[in-house]
Amino acid sequence: MGKPKRERSLANNEAKAVTKSLRVSPRKLNLVAGLIRGKKVDHALADLEFSRKRIAQDVRKCVMSAVANAENNHGLDVNELIIAEAHVGKNLVMKRFHARARGRAGGILRPFSQITVIVREKEEEKTAKPAKKKAASKAAKPEVGAKEKKAAKPAKAAAPAKDEAAKAKKSAAPTKTAKAATPAKSEAGKEKKPVAAKKTTTAKKATKETE
Repeated sequence: MGKPKRERSLANNEAKAVTKSLRVSPRKLNLVAGLIRGKKVDHALADLEFSRKRIAQDVRKCVMSAVANAENNHGLDVNELIIAEAHVGKNLVMKRFHARARGRAGGILRPFSQITVIVREKEEEKTAKPAKKKAASKAAKPEVGAKEKKAAKPAKAAAPAKDEAAKAKKSAAPTKTAKAATPAKSEAGKEKKPVAAKKTTTAKKATKETE
């Protein structure tokens, strides 16, 4: 009996490719990997082809290998693939030296690195159906709410009108009383003056009679 088949670590809509022993430091390789993360495969290949980085051509070969694995081994649609992941790791480090003053040697490290590219097929059909349902529900809700809003708007508009009318009455009431009070006072003054005049005339007549 042979060994049981190892279970696949990736999802059914994913494929990957690994390139090892790239003669570049992981830090420099990560700059190139950052250019293609999250992009569609055709855009990523175009960016790598016209990149000025020396290692970009090796990364492009890795992306093409991942696309070939997705198409041939897993039957995925090439036009719907995106770069889901592109992570960088360390590899071996060669140690060299160069001569320095007074017979000493200076150390030189020549690092190598590796890159793993995972491509994923986008699922547009499954995500489009819920979006249509949500759009239909949103379109249906405003139709019901529109009537309620139209009925509620006059009530809201009537309430401020009542408040404004009440405020106007309150502000107008003291002015009316003040205006009414002033003519009453003037009329009272006018009436008092003739009475005083009558009293003086009767007093004069009385004095004349006594004389």
